[in-house]
Amino acid sequence: MRGWILDESPGEYRWGEVPTPEPGPGEVRIEVRASALNHIDLWLTRGMPKPRSFPHVSGSDVAGVIDMVGPGVSDWQPGDEVVMEAGITSHQAILTRGIDSIVDPGTHLLGEHRWGGHADCVVVPAWHPVRKPKHLSWVECAAYPVCHVTAWRMLRKGRVQAGTKVLVVGGGGGVAVASLLIANYLGAEVYATSRDEAKRNRAKELGAVEAFDSAGPYPVKVEVVIDSVGAATWEPALRALDSGGRFVTCGATGGVEVPLLLPRLFFKHQELIGVTTGSHLEFVQVTDHIARGLPVIVDEVFPFDAYPDALTKLAKCEQVGKLVLEH
Repeated sequence: MRGWILDESPGEYRWGEVPTPEPGPGEVRIEVRASALNHIDLWLTRGMPKPRSFPHVSGSDVAGVIDMVGPGVSDWQPGDEVVMEAGITSHQAILTRGIDSIVDPGTHLLGEHRWGGHADCVVVPAWHPVRKPKHLSWVECAAYPVCHVTAWRMLRKGRVQAGTKVLVVGGGGGVAVASLLIANYLGAEVYATSRDEAKRNRAKELGAVEAFDSAGPYPVKVEVVIDSVGAATWEPALRALDSGGRFVTCGATGGVEVPLLLPRLFFKHQELIGVTTGSHLEFVQVTDHIARGLPVIVDEVFPFDAYPDALTKLAKCEQVGKLVLEH
């Protein structure tokens, strides 16, 4: 099969051929129709982290058509249209841990720890795909698994509901945009930040009450901060968090080390919550809400052979929403 291949890390992706994988027991093979970019695609080229083996194919967001099922698979047939979730866990973890199956120690990420979707096809456990929402395009389906499911879990862990005051930090990235959309969908009072004026204006178009320059200060007190940036906005974001508030973080694209004075946290009865992506049950919940009208925002669609151009745009943080490859 054709794909974008990483032969070493640090290194660069090359366009080439790799053996077409065959599904084993309990697995299905998906012929990929669209895949989306995430920062992990960039980090793998920098050796942060390194894939377990080479050659490697990245790509955590995948939508396509099942073209082969492995032994023991009865729930899927060739021709079924599906969307694949990014967090891979055992079937046992899903059954026993439920909505928190993502915290199972055996969890790994599609496109990081195993071959992902930036290729003609991908093999995955049969219990992870869900049926494609009929009204969505392939591009839209590829745009939501990582960002919307991560955002959904962050907002759930932050106990966001109608009327909750929420600050979404970094208004252009996939998780930030999804957080804004979902918080607005839930009836929250949403504020956003961005260093770019056009992105701040776009955040208000998408439902933010107001959008502030990322440099801060942010002239608002909120109950929940949703952060995917890290060090670059840590101080003004924490200052915006009210007493009893929840600071939920999932990323560190703006730096990994932050100062934290513990009395500042405990005297204000604040909570600091970490999230990676969501669980299988949360993926199912998000898909259901998207089928009922929760929006998905795609910034730009690239042809499959223009993956390097899409990576360049991602590295420059020029997008508002997701960058998607059409296969």
